[in-house]
Amino acid sequence: MNPSLQPPSQPMPADDEIDLGQLAASLGRRRRLIAGVTGGTVLLTGLVTVLQKPVWEGEFQIVLASKDPGQSSGAAALLAQNPGLAGLAGISGAGKGNQLETEVKILQSPSVLKPVYDFVRAQKRTNGIDIERMRYDAWVKASLDIKLEKGTSVLNLAYRDNDKELVLPVIERISREYQAYSGRDRERGLTNGVAYLNQQIAYYRVSSLASLRTAQQYAIEQDLTALKGDDETKNAFNLEAIRVQAANEIRNYDEQLIQLRKLSNDPEAIQFRGLMIPELASKGVPQQIEAINLQLAALRQTYTDRELLIKNLTKRRQFLIELFKSNTINYVLAKRADAQARLAAAQRPKGVLLKYRELLRVAIRDEATLNKLEDERRVLALEQARKADPWELISTPTLLNRPVSPKKGRNLALGLLAGLVLGSGAALVAERRTGRIHSSEELSSLLPGPLLAVMEAGEPESWRQPLQLLSSGPLAAAQNLALVPIGLEDGAAAAVAQALQAASGRPVLCSSDLVATRSCDAEVLITSPGAAERDQLQRLRRDLELQGSPVVGWLLLNDRRPHG
Repeated sequence: MNPSLQPPSQPMPADDEIDLGQLAASLGRRRRLIAGVTGGTVLLTGLVTVLQKPVWEGEFQIVLASKDPGQSSGAAALLAQNPGLAGLAGISGAGKGNQLETEVKILQSPSVLKPVYDFVRAQKRTNGIDIERMRYDAWVKASLDIKLEKGTSVLNLAYRDNDKELVLPVIERISREYQAYSGRDRERGLTNGVAYLNQQIAYYRVSSLASLRTAQQYAIEQDLTALKGDDETKNAFNLEAIRVQAANEIRNYDEQLIQLRKLSNDPEAIQFRGLMIPELASKGVPQQIEAINLQLAALRQTYTDRELLIKNLTKRRQFLIELFKSNTINYVLAKRADAQARLAAAQRPKGVLLKYRELLRVAIRDEATLNKLEDERRVLALEQARKADPWELISTPTLLNRPVSPKKGRNLALGLLAGLVLGSGAALVAERRTGRIHSSEELSSLLPGPLLAVMEAGEPESWRQPLQLLSSGPLAAAQNLALVPIGLEDGAAAAVAQALQAASGRPVLCSSDLVATRSCDAEVLITSPGAAERDQLQRLRRDLELQGSPVVGWLLLNDRRPHG
């Protein structure tokens, strides 16, 4: 035995891959089973369709929002701004978003359709039908189809029943109940809305008067102006503005006094500082100082400072500057005292203004709430006085000419589809349960060694070339060969063994007995699609590993005859 003949191991294919070709081949091999299951399913579907009672249907369309030509633009605007009030009154326009869906749910409820349900029960009892197990929810689900037309407030309603004579009376009763419900719901909503607003108006009238008196009394106690409407809020804020302005002025005057005292040795600076105050500049002192300055300048062109006239003018100028400085400081002190007085007048004990503002806010809010409630009550009273039309039927209740069920063509098509699905499933289960392997890929994953050649069982003349290539290639070093058939008939395996012996010119042992073949230099396996089972191949692989003989590979003999 030559170890060099041992081929490399082959990669295992992924188990989760699906080969559509193999799937189609499996279904093709079990086509009789699929045809039988499909035929039986179609036959059973046809039988059930023939035995099924016909179902008749009636229908009508109704608009879930009545026309409101009498509603004023002011009422519409107020209701649009207050959806809560409109919803309370039941006039929120049963055609907007989720409200329409809610309306549809109400129309399916016993509060609207219970009289119709009782009528159907009574008619069926009269016809001798057992109604003991008949329930409202089941009746609505099975017999009624209520849907909104997309993007509109149009409701489509259909009623189905096996009793043709019962359909039209039921449809007519449902349409009358819906129209009666539309007016009943609106009237009840308006009455509830007016009653609610009257209750709230009585409460807020007392509350508004009490809050107004409280704020007025507090203003009198704290020396604030009496209430005059909305301007009173500005008054509270003005006090704060006056206090802040006065405090800022005091700080400004203090800074001016500091600057004036620092300029005591600079008469010119004091003079210019005083000129910035219009009240001081208009009294004439700055003008006198300026006139003396002009005289001194003229005299100094001719005389020296020792001249008596220049000395007198200089003394007078110094006197006027000191006077102007004193007047400036006194003026600033007077302005500071005035600001201090205004600050003291604007100050209130801590928290007074805050409390006053809160009292004002409560009084203004209560008055605004009262006014709004009175406006809303006026709108609802007008709506209550106006008579609204019931929901409009845009199609009369009609019984269809033909039953809507059973639909023979659709039922047979569904039966055919179900039969194909069930038959295919049964075929795949049967194929799997046989355990036989038809796929060359799965054979490659279970057999040791590579696939050496594929040969057609019905064409032995085509075997010669692949067997000669095999003899001169992978089997060239072997002196004697073993051909191990797997699931093949003895005649087919023996024919391949003879052809291999003729092509190689060496003895070939054809046997499935691994004890007999272990003495050969090389072993070649041979099988065909559907000839071997999975368990058989797994046992063979284990036995070959225990045997230890080199397996060069395997041959696939395509046999079109069915196995098993």
